[in-house]
Amino acid sequence: MTDKKKIKVKPEIKEEEWFDEGPVGELTVDVYQTDKELVVQSAVAGIKPEDVDVTIENDVLIIKGKREKTFSEEEKNYFYQECYWGSFSREIVLPVEVDTSKVKASMEQGILTIRIPKLKEKKKISVKT
Repeated sequence: MTDKKKIKVKPEIKEEEWFDEGPVGELTVDVYQTDKELVVQSAVAGIKPEDVDVTIENDVLIIKGKREKTFSEEEKNYFYQECYWGSFSREIVLPVEVDTSKVKASMEQGILTIRIPKLKEKKKISVKT
């Protein structure tokens, strides 16, 4: 059985909801489309669904959250330190017209998936003058 969790998608961002603390890491994403939807995926291992905020404002998808350290902060002599801990965010300009009222976000096995239905293409009408 997979551990699939739904994430609440907010319709707009409130200025006071932005992170007030230090630097913010940028989330890596894959963005692709199918015939019916735009799909955004990101590896967010170690993050609880309630620690991720997905919003759409105008034509921009905004993903933000925080990855908490689950271990004590001791002085360490790192050879590599590539894992990002702390606040992260990513803004993605939506490349196609979408129906923002039907956005769905879920997290399964550390992968955040956001699915946004595409609007049907408007038929072009020729106007004779």
